[in-house]
Amino acid sequence: MNNKTIIHRHIPGDINLPKSLHPVLRRVYAARNIQSSDELDYSLASLLPFKNLSNIDNAVLLLQEALEENKRILIVADFDADGATSCALAIRGLTMMGFTDIVYVVPNRFEYGYGLTPEIVDVALDYEPDLLITVDNGISSIDGVKRAKENGVKVLITDHHLPGDLLPDADAIVNPQLVDDQFPSKNLAGVGVVFYILLALRAKLREEGWFDKQEIPMPNLAKLLDIVALGTVADVVPLDRNNRTLVSHGLKLIKQNKTIAGISAILNQSGRSLATLSASDLGFSIAPKLNAAGRLTDMSLGIECLLTDDFEKAKEMANQLNDLNKERREIQDEMQEKAMLVLDDYLQNTSEEVPAGLCLYEPDWHQGVIGILAAKVKEKFNRPVIAFAKDSNDENATIKGSARSINGLHIRDLLEDMTRIYPDLILTFGGHAMAAGLTINESDFEKFATGFIETLKQHICLDQMQDECMVDGELTVNDLTMHLAKEIQAAGPWGQLFPEPVFEGQFKIIEKRIVGANHLKLRLQIEGNNRVFDGIAFNITDEDWPDVCEKVHSAYRLGINEFRGNSQLQLLIEHIEPL
Repeated sequence: MNNKTIIHRHIPGDINLPKSLHPVLRRVYAARNIQSSDELDYSLASLLPFKNLSNIDNAVLLLQEALEENKRILIVADFDADGATSCALAIRGLTMMGFTDIVYVVPNRFEYGYGLTPEIVDVALDYEPDLLITVDNGISSIDGVKRAKENGVKVLITDHHLPGDLLPDADAIVNPQLVDDQFPSKNLAGVGVVFYILLALRAKLREEGWFDKQEIPMPNLAKLLDIVALGTVADVVPLDRNNRTLVSHGLKLIKQNKTIAGISAILNQSGRSLATLSASDLGFSIAPKLNAAGRLTDMSLGIECLLTDDFEKAKEMANQLNDLNKERREIQDEMQEKAMLVLDDYLQNTSEEVPAGLCLYEPDWHQGVIGILAAKVKEKFNRPVIAFAKDSNDENATIKGSARSINGLHIRDLLEDMTRIYPDLILTFGGHAMAAGLTINESDFEKFATGFIETLKQHICLDQMQDECMVDGELTVNDLTMHLAKEIQAAGPWGQLFPEPVFEGQFKIIEKRIVGANHLKLRLQIEGNNRVFDGIAFNITDEDWPDVCEKVHSAYRLGINEFRGNSQLQLLIEHIEPL
């Protein structure tokens, strides 16, 4: 934590934002390239139109035909939170349109792996579907789509992952990442793509008088934005204006207690206050519990939790998800401890710097948790990390890797380069700029690790791998108020590429202690002022500090601590070092 470099965000000289905004918020928005109040308009009317999504008309025709002929729809979901929310959204949305025969399957990662594989198609065929819809997957499922089409099943792919050179021969593909796609935002999560398809289908059905003929109400799809918000935040996609609009409305539904039973139950189980709920609560309180099902067992539990309207059933499933998440944390802690011991031993026995990238593999690591392990190691060393585990359903001695990247490095593009430089080394891969998955032969691990470092040097240099903490300047003692903390909270949603503001300052330590085993609790004071502020630095201790430390330099967010019905300002410390 002491190795971070403080970087001040650039603030344009001319700020054209309204004078009515708090001066701190004006500079925060300006530093995020917000140039007018129009860009802060998160009304639903500001959403980008669905018409620019390529192939969306073909997708609507497929769905309309299935609806009018009462055909069976089968949804194939991914096993993460975006996949679970995409599946639940599709089922709820299509049911509102009048579909009556919808089933789903979600691959167990340990048996079938990721996406629409031929094996999962064979499972799907047992349900005798007429139309198969992938959500949050499918863009690389060439063999799976072929198997479905050979068996007379039409296929609609909805995805947001980057496509390869070859596309599956599906009946329609809706993905804003397609090369010829004209949709202005490339940042939709899988759940966002599904929402846009529902918007397009509703418009077509309304135009043709479907709802009047069937004597059913035209669905208010805005009621489903709580699910869209959860999936969007959980998948850590960039919160451009369009995604902020989706998340903003979803958060409002949840805060007004108009959310589905599953989200409400998980929030209650997590002890989260609706009054102060933020986008980060969706990412840190709900998403890990949903993901735990997909990591350790089967994401069907998470999907069912999002589908039920019975709060008691949702409450029971939320408790099961919480138990799985506790188990996941225990497994993760054990794996992380082992990984850190190996890395510490390596660094103590070499005079070299930390390598440009890290590849880790232990035969007994849990396949469902390697992504989190890679993320934790990346946070510690600020290096791209790929963690591998044995393929649990493997007869060919393959291992599966989960990659996490750093700012400035597009990890999927790097893997694609590796496939050209080292043919046949990577068996399968896919993903985003910041995260990816892959499969290699176990016998090729050392070769892969070496090739990864060599390819990495062509994409990014060590000088670009500084662990940076971006800050929005200092706050005066008069700005350190609950009023500003609430304004910042309301000014979101904050998230990926639209980060919550972080400020810096020097403080005098009045009191410090360790709480919860590894969190540093502080009482801080700005020199020359008598006010004292509570602060907390999670997952950091003072064991490496000098024996006598009276002052610290800190980067922090403004938080609100809710305790027994009382609220008070709290500094949420992102970086701290003794002076």
